[in-house]
Amino acid sequence: MTKQSRNTYHLISLGCAKNLVDSESMAQLLNQQGLNAAAVPENAEYLIVNTCGFLKSAREEAITVLTDLASEKMPWQKLIVAGCMTELHRDQILNAVPNLDGMFGTRRWMDILDVVQQTGVKRENLPYTHFPPAETVGQDEKGTYRAAVQGGSAYLKIADGCRRSCAYCLIPLIKGTLVSRPMEKIIADAKLLQENNLKEIILIAQDVTDYGHDFGQKDGLTKLLKPLVRAIPDVPWIRLMYTFPGYVTDSLIELMASEPQILPYLDIPLQHADPEILRAMRRPSDMGSVRETLAKFRSMMPDASLRTTFIVGFPGEDDRAFQNLVDFVEVVQFDHVGVFPYSFEPGAPAEPLGDPVPEHVKTERIEHLMQIQAGISLQRNQQFVGKTLDVLIEGVDDENQISIGRSYRDAPEIDGLVIVEGYAPVGEMVSVQINSAITHDLIGTPVEPK
Repeated sequence: MTKQSRNTYHLISLGCAKNLVDSESMAQLLNQQGLNAAAVPENAEYLIVNTCGFLKSAREEAITVLTDLASEKMPWQKLIVAGCMTELHRDQILNAVPNLDGMFGTRRWMDILDVVQQTGVKRENLPYTHFPPAETVGQDEKGTYRAAVQGGSAYLKIADGCRRSCAYCLIPLIKGTLVSRPMEKIIADAKLLQENNLKEIILIAQDVTDYGHDFGQKDGLTKLLKPLVRAIPDVPWIRLMYTFPGYVTDSLIELMASEPQILPYLDIPLQHADPEILRAMRRPSDMGSVRETLAKFRSMMPDASLRTTFIVGFPGEDDRAFQNLVDFVEVVQFDHVGVFPYSFEPGAPAEPLGDPVPEHVKTERIEHLMQIQAGISLQRNQQFVGKTLDVLIEGVDDENQISIGRSYRDAPEIDGLVIVEGYAPVGEMVSVQINSAITHDLIGTPVEPK
């Protein structure tokens, strides 16, 4: 082992932003123990992969990453797999990945140091596996802050796990039921992010609108946001991700409309719009109530940005049910829509329903729905031509002399961008006059400060 590689780690985070926060917290614990992050795997003593296990495609990606690392690692290196996939698919990992040294689950991410230490102990039976009994994600955070910084933004986790029973979803089996973080810890983390001059804090959980239910609170997210806004006055943007139909309360909407820091942006994954399909999915099926909520949101915040996601090809989705979804999308006029094919998951509540909708039908329906949404997105974008928006700059293209950023209407990675002519500093907020619009993005020029 070279001197450079001793006590070093290379951590790869797969999957969602919630996983990214766990990865950052693990890195904090490793750093506190005196280990150093290595930029490339070949220079690291410990190779750690935080996996996603939500869908088959995510598990396939994890196996590919792990087998690539296993095939290239040197005898002095240790390969450790963590995260969601290990909770339900340990045998698949063990059968597919040779030379694995350690494995532990997402419910005990905070035990990373114990696992690293144990992989250094010589034993006949490899790998070392660490799965102590844990009904939920552990709350012993060991002094870490539960946030992941990306440029001028940060994801801040307010809860983990899920108490829902959506028919297509494995998350409750992977993570256990809802565990909300104490309000004082969330606010302390947010203050630390403010001290580091972050411009945007994105609150995340499996369902942020369920925050505090395990404390016996009703409308817990609103109760959290009120002191949070007062605690971080210098953070211009607070964004909410992953809200649940029926839990976007009137008081939450009113608070968002009255507090400029809380962005008029609603991410509400509806998954479908046909009541029968929604009931089969074990999702809220009162679409009249959903329409009322969205209408109220827009009436109180006329320039609000609405995002949702849909699943097509769920068992039982016939042409009539799909047309109901199309009609709903055309009526509501969302700013952003994500569409995914139904993924059959053994062990999920929907397993007995099978996977009867052919893959080519799923693909055709996705293409049809996204074609309709493309026209809607363009029309929504065109409404902002001539207006001035604050844009958080995330990158610069020196060759083309443009900067890339996001407005309040766009969450990182999943929504659109604002293309800014000329140079603007990364991580800063600049005013941009919007001159033109394309399907998903806006184009503009910086406004000189008066």
